[in-house]
Amino acid sequence: MTDTRPLPSAPPALHVLGALALELRGDAPVAHVALAQAQVGELAALVARDLAKFSPEAATLELVTVGAHYDPVEVLRPGWPLHHELDQLAARAPRDGGLKTGGRVIAFGAHEDRLPGNLAPSPDFAGGPLRLVPLLLGGDADAVARVGDAFERDLLETGMAGADTALAAQHAFGLQIEHARYLTVHDLAAMIAMQYEHAGLGALWPILETALLEPDGEHWLDAPPEPLVHYAQREARIAMFETSAWKQRYAADADCSDPQVRERLSRQHDQFQARQRQMAAVLQAHAVAVTFVHCPSTQADVRADL
Repeated sequence: MTDTRPLPSAPPALHVLGALALELRGDAPVAHVALAQAQVGELAALVARDLAKFSPEAATLELVTVGAHYDPVEVLRPGWPLHHELDQLAARAPRDGGLKTGGRVIAFGAHEDRLPGNLAPSPDFAGGPLRLVPLLLGGDADAVARVGDAFERDLLETGMAGADTALAAQHAFGLQIEHARYLTVHDLAAMIAMQYEHAGLGALWPILETALLEPDGEHWLDAPPEPLVHYAQREARIAMFETSAWKQRYAADADCSDPQVRERLSRQHDQFQARQRQMAAVLQAHAVAVTFVHCPSTQADVRADL
């Protein structure tokens, strides 16, 4: 992804946002989620070399990365906070006062088992089959734009990491890698959207996509039998219906004089509430603020409550 919008609290700048994606093998253990500073340089140099193969002009840009791996929900968050943190830390890194013909590589590692800033991976999201090493390219705006366009066009199809890069990551992190490839954050979003579709969460993706790509935008999920969700003002508001309001919206034609129908509706209402909790948990994992809004209203004006 080439992001022309400013990172939060940062001056306007153009960056290429991406990641080295590590697809792990089965239930093999992971020895390390973060590398010591002394270990990071070799892997970062291999990443820089790989990126320059995909677009030679990438070698003229500054590469910022970290010796740690994260779950997709930690990367796909409004404002791209991991990439923002890398940018902020890199801005404070010492710079060579001399002229350079190529871009520099900045790689952050752990000191006494602690990563700098807010880069620590969350243990709540450990253990997934896809782990991501975030990376950020910056520099001359025209060069960044050209590299970003090339990556968006080609990386998903041609972005396999070098065999030595995959082996270096496998050895350093102590994990078993099936595939290692580079993705822009747009590529990653498309991949996760497909996974959510297969997991039965496709209806929620447009809300997440709006939060990621247009955080000040607005989107409705208004498609019964799904919960009613309104994303606006950087918050997802989920309608919490009173029982009568839920029936009016989702089962208006049901004959509640029949005990079997009432029992079926009770089960459906329980399932509906579980679906609400599931959607809220997914949104919160992506750091989207969630508010449950009590909605006693009739179907005609329930959207006004959100």
